[in-house]
Amino acid sequence: MSIYVGNLSYDVTQEDLSSVFAEYGTVKRVQLPSDRETGRLRGFGFVEMETEAEEAAAIEALDGAEWMGRDLKVNKAKPREDRGSSGGGRGNFSRRY
Repeated sequence: MSIYVGNLSYDVTQEDLSSVFAEYGTVKRVQLPSDRETGRLRGFGFVEMETEAEEAAAIEALDGAEWMGRDLKVNKAKPREDRGSSGGGRGNFSRRY
């Protein structure tokens, strides 16, 4: 399982995030998605830890905590939803006049 970390500073690094979460256990992986066009960080990330107990401890301690001038939003990551191929949500419908 993975932890969602929101409201991150755009200056954060994987090393920064890893060191904060390492206080609660073993960090297996840190992901910081960036914008495809600008390359700028998107202000959120994901952290995977060794055990569920470590994840729970980190979520409990860090959700709402101030870090790098921002109040973190930390919770269990939800599975990614399949966006399908609807063409940006336009849908297929017919007009009747």
